[in-house]
Amino acid sequence: MTEQQLPPYYDDLDATREHALALLVRGVKDRRSGMHTFTVATIGADGAPSLRTVVNRGFDAVTRELRFHTDARSPKLQEMADDQRAAIHVYDPRAKTQLRMEALATIHRDDDLRQRAWDKTRDFSRECYRVVRAPGDAVEAPSDVTFTEGHHPDEGEENFVAVTLRIHTLEWLYLAHQGHRRAKFSWDGADRLTQTWLVP
Repeated sequence: MTEQQLPPYYDDLDATREHALALLVRGVKDRRSGMHTFTVATIGADGAPSLRTVVNRGFDAVTRELRFHTDARSPKLQEMADDQRAAIHVYDPRAKTQLRMEALATIHRDDDLRQRAWDKTRDFSRECYRVVRAPGDAVEAPSDVTFTEGHHPDEGEENFVAVTLRIHTLEWLYLAHQGHRRAKFSWDGADRLTQTWLVP
């Protein structure tokens, strides 16, 4: 890679922020993007970190709200109800970019956002919510995992939950032969932005 091939955001803090948010937007629909899935960390009931990878179902660059879907019976929902704080990690090898974020989680069990999200899900995605036992339950064998036998298109809807993560801190790392770049963006309670370069 030559100096001329460096991306326009390489030494531009504002462009870096816009680039990071644009990657998350693209990850919603681009399944080949490293931003299509991300890892969310919460605090478990035992006080230890608890991590899982989820699918990027929506991102609003203006409100900085990242959305994923999950089963209402999942233990992570209780973790988020007990403590809204969440940490997020994602790496896109094609973009050579890592994002580490801090956010507050909101659980959507019975509102318009959840309903719109359910209405847009495909039937094969809905199958996940038709499992009889709760996610994480112990079974003797894989064949013991059973699904409801109804054929209504909304079967399993009661188990469907949307979660939004409102990002208040975003740390960006870009890898380059000429020198890595790292930056941090923070928004306070009044949505005022503080941004700075960091030592990679």
